[in-house]
Amino acid sequence: MTEKTISQRKLLGIAGLGWMFDAMDVGMLSFIIAALKTDWGLTPEQMGWIGSINSIGMAVGALLFGLWADRIGRKNIFIITLLMFSLASGFSALTTTYTAFLILRFFVGMGLGGELPVASTLVSESVPAKDRGRVVVLLESFWAFGWLIAAIISYFVIPSFGWQIALLLGALPAFYAIYLRLNLPDSPAFSPKKVEKRTIGQNVRDVWSKKYARSTFVLWVVWFTVVFSYYGMFLWLPSVMVMKGFSMIQSFEYVLMMTLAQLPGYFTAAWLIERMGRKFVLVTYLLGTAGSALVFGNAETTVILITAGILLSFFNLGAWGALYAYTPEQYPSEIRGTGAGMAAAIGRVGGILGPLLVGSLVAAGFSIGLIFSIFCASIVIGVVILALLGGETRQIELT
Repeated sequence: MTEKTISQRKLLGIAGLGWMFDAMDVGMLSFIIAALKTDWGLTPEQMGWIGSINSIGMAVGALLFGLWADRIGRKNIFIITLLMFSLASGFSALTTTYTAFLILRFFVGMGLGGELPVASTLVSESVPAKDRGRVVVLLESFWAFGWLIAAIISYFVIPSFGWQIALLLGALPAFYAIYLRLNLPDSPAFSPKKVEKRTIGQNVRDVWSKKYARSTFVLWVVWFTVVFSYYGMFLWLPSVMVMKGFSMIQSFEYVLMMTLAQLPGYFTAAWLIERMGRKFVLVTYLLGTAGSALVFGNAETTVILITAGILLSFFNLGAWGALYAYTPEQYPSEIRGTGAGMAAAIGRVGGILGPLLVGSLVAAGFSIGLIFSIFCASIVIGVVILALLGGETRQIELT
């Protein structure tokens, strides 16, 4: 076993654990929203705003920290964002008002939004082309473990001890960030001397230059449609289950079952991505997501509902893994953080609108079936743009 292999595995483990902590926070939020509805008597619109303010923060964080990752390095941004979301999550457990909770969720979102594209860029730049797609999807698979931990904590902790204890548990990554500072190597593609000659404005302009404009357009559309549908659907899953007549405990149980399906979704995507290519995995898994969303929203029996929910998790999270592998491969190292961060920021705009759309449509009396049909259509639009205009990046060497 070579030192290079050990270094790559350590990098995957370190970055992956940070990714897992992010997912744990996002996953718990979906359960906490359902609990806050009971504790604070929230309206559907207020519930939607909790998810959306989180995404507003993610949009700001993805943009700002993506820009700065090309200036001060991937490692520094990874640690800063991890600390930001961990500490803000811990402080949000101490809030007693809806407004204070929203403010802190904005800062949680900033940390989350900045960390995810930077971490995938860091790993992409540190792994050979023949393994890159598989390793980045495996990095994304830590998201499923984080959601699984979130579902377990939510099932056992929130009903008995309250949502505040769950949020305090989500603050633990702040301590882990200290360890990261000592052990995480920066990307071999990042050169401080190289970036000194470039400005942030130049990086932004280059992302939309003639050479990269088509790739940027495809990424922005796909990111928007994927994040719009994901946060619209998954942040509302426990609440949707309650609306369909299940108790909060039952809804937590079923969502936990659905969460388990994320793991084979990631692992199959990781296996296919180097064999069939990024576009094949993205198109196939996104179409699977669209079909599952349509069935889930219109399910009339428990068996169909659970089956569709399992398939929804399987396909959607597999697609996420492929998207994170695909995105950094569109740009050279000088603008890679900027390009990935801007695409993620546009996606987070979709994450703002998705939960708000659900809240407003539910309040207006529209059916869950219609709402999930909108998400299905959104994903299909992204698939069409990707299939027609997107390029394949399998096995390319990053510069």
